[in-house]
Amino acid sequence: MAGHSKWANIKHKKARSDEKRGKEFTKIAKEITIAVRTGGSGDPEANSKLKLAIQKAKAINMPNENINRAVKKGTGEIDSETIEEIIYEGYAPGGIAVMLEIATDNRNRTASEIRHFFSKNNGNLGESGCVAWMFKRVGLISVKKDKLDIDEEEFMLKVLDAGAEDVREEDEEYEVLTLPESFMLVKEAMEEEKLPIDEADIIMLPENTVDITDVDLAGKIIKLIELLEDHDDVQNVYTNMSIPDEIIAALD
Repeated sequence: MAGHSKWANIKHKKARSDEKRGKEFTKIAKEITIAVRTGGSGDPEANSKLKLAIQKAKAINMPNENINRAVKKGTGEIDSETIEEIIYEGYAPGGIAVMLEIATDNRNRTASEIRHFFSKNNGNLGESGCVAWMFKRVGLISVKKDKLDIDEEEFMLKVLDAGAEDVREEDEEYEVLTLPESFMLVKEAMEEEKLPIDEADIIMLPENTVDITDVDLAGKIIKLIELLEDHDDVQNVYTNMSIPDEIIAALD
């Protein structure tokens, strides 16, 4: 889990420093449109996937006009291209497993561009299923310790009573894990309890992580991951790497 958290932090800092707000809007808009089409409803109260996507849009201050347009594309009120959801799998330098969630209107173009990123950066785009067995889909809700006004035991009891499967402790936060189908119920129960949620999403969690202790190798992996994340059709990137704090510091 540490690998996910530390990479999420790197990613978060990069996104803020680069101020790529427009690209974030585009990706969330796709997520909203797909959520409407796959969830069968443009009503967030009847479509939990859409509800989460809209919450994520509002968290990055996406204008309501953009949100409504994305919903209407999903319902068919506004004509739009057909967007396919695809999972790509491969390996980054050092044999690190990579899973990509793709949303594209041109499968062949996207496949060619993603394969190019891997091959030019010492990685390898693999066959379907080559790394999927290393991950499981879970709901993840992170809570910063310094924002909690209750003790650890009371916090644990509250989230487990809400339906969480597990709670893991990291250096500065607690990570609440849920089944995908109970994610929204747990999240809403935590909100009702006024527990300070920092981040919340359904992710692909690596079953085990690989420590990257070589600065050069870490730099190569992160370069590839950043290129993939920057691609318009890549919605999410997941890896099984864990980078110690001292290696992260050496990369700054």
